[in-house]
Amino acid sequence: MIDQFISCCEQKWGQPSGLVMLLPHGYEGQGPEHSSARIERYLTLCAENNMQVVNCTTPAQYFHVLRRQMYGGHDRRGTRKPLIVFTPKSLLRHAGVVSDVREFTSGGFSEILGDPGHEKASRVVFCSGKIYYDLLAAREARKADHVALARVEQLYPFAADQAAAILNGLSAQAEVVWVQEEPRNMGPWRFMRENFQPLLEPTGRTITYVGRVESAAPATGSGKRHQREQAEIVNDALSAEPIAETQRPRLISRG
Repeated sequence: MIDQFISCCEQKWGQPSGLVMLLPHGYEGQGPEHSSARIERYLTLCAENNMQVVNCTTPAQYFHVLRRQMYGGHDRRGTRKPLIVFTPKSLLRHAGVVSDVREFTSGGFSEILGDPGHEKASRVVFCSGKIYYDLLAAREARKADHVALARVEQLYPFAADQAAAILNGLSAQAEVVWVQEEPRNMGPWRFMRENFQPLLEPTGRTITYVGRVESAAPATGSGKRHQREQAEIVNDALSAEPIAETQRPRLISRG
C-alpha cells in the first residue's frame, strides 16, 4: 500500500492524499521490535515533494503539523500530501516535553528548531526525535556549552534554507555532527548527509556521524546494553575533543 499508492498517489494515479500515519519509533531499551518504524525506508520513497516525514519533539510542534495538514496542506498549491509522523512513546510521559499555551495559539510548525544562545558553539549537533532530550540533559549536567543542539523536526521535505541559516549563525570552523539512535545503515543518516553536504562545501567541511554501527537488527534485546550504547553516543556527541570521521561507539556488539 505504501509503495504502490501512498508514496506515488499523485504521480501514478493523479490523486492527492491527506493521509496521516502515526508510527511508533524510538530506542527505549525494549528490544528490536519496539524500536524502529524504519525511517530510512520512508526516506527512500521521498522525491518530488510527494510526502512529509516528521519526528516532532514538542506538543506544540505536533499540534501545528496536524493543523497545517488540515488547513491548506504544505505546498504552494495548498495540496495535502501524505504525512508520516514518527512518535516516540517515552516522550508522552517525559517531564521536559511540554509547550506553553502561547506556543499553541501563535506561530506555526518549524521544520528545524535551532539553539538560541549557543551561537558561539564550536560544534553543532543536528539530531531528530527523542535523542535530543538525552543530549540536552547531558549537556546541562556537564555544562558542555561548546555544543549547540539543533532538531530536524521535518526530515522531508528538507528545509535547506533553515539548516543554512543555523550554520551561517555559527563559526565557519564549527564542527557539524549528525547524531542518531539508529544503526548507521538505518535512520536518517545517509539522507541527511546527502542534504547537508552541499551546504558545507563552501567552507570545506563535512558532516560527521555519531551513532550505532551497522546492524542487521534494529536494536539490541538487552536493556543494559541499550543503556551503555545510548550513553556512549551521548558521550561522543558532547566530547571536548574533535570527533574523527571514523569514530564510532564501541559497546555495540550484538553477542
